[in-house]
Amino acid sequence: MFDEIDIHILEILQEKARIPNAEVARQVGMAPSAVLERIRKLEERGIIEGYEVRLNPACFHQGLSAFVQVEADGTDAQTATALAAIASVQEVHQVVGPDGFLVKLRTADHTTLSRILQQIRPLPGVRSIRTQVVLETVKETRRVDLTEPNGNGRNS
Repeated sequence: MFDEIDIHILEILQEKARIPNAEVARQVGMAPSAVLERIRKLEERGIIEGYEVRLNPACFHQGLSAFVQVEADGTDAQTATALAAIASVQEVHQVVGPDGFLVKLRTADHTTLSRILQQIRPLPGVRSIRTQVVLETVKETRRVDLTEPNGNGRNS
């Protein structure tokens, strides 16, 4: 599915998505047009889903992170959609176990967090919620490990 050059290109782009195409080409030892074509194909195949800017949440008064475990009646798509529609919610995961969903959110403070929790409680299908406030984030990334031994990375 990938060759060594694709993996190298993906590693470079994960490190710095705004890197000029000519610099990627230099690092992989190919012509810029060939690298651009490879990137276009990786995008078309859905391997590269997009490019994002990482903002510092504290600069936008959103320094408080929390995880909310939502116990729901089943794992209703309506509940998931309603959770995802809340502006402060960054992630909604359907999980195995007594909780149907694990929700990550970011907000300004405990008062705002309380208001968001009041939005979640009455949603259709929600039985109960439990919240864990993050004291410190040690690691947060969306990078994919391209060296995974059983995946399509360099060690496969």
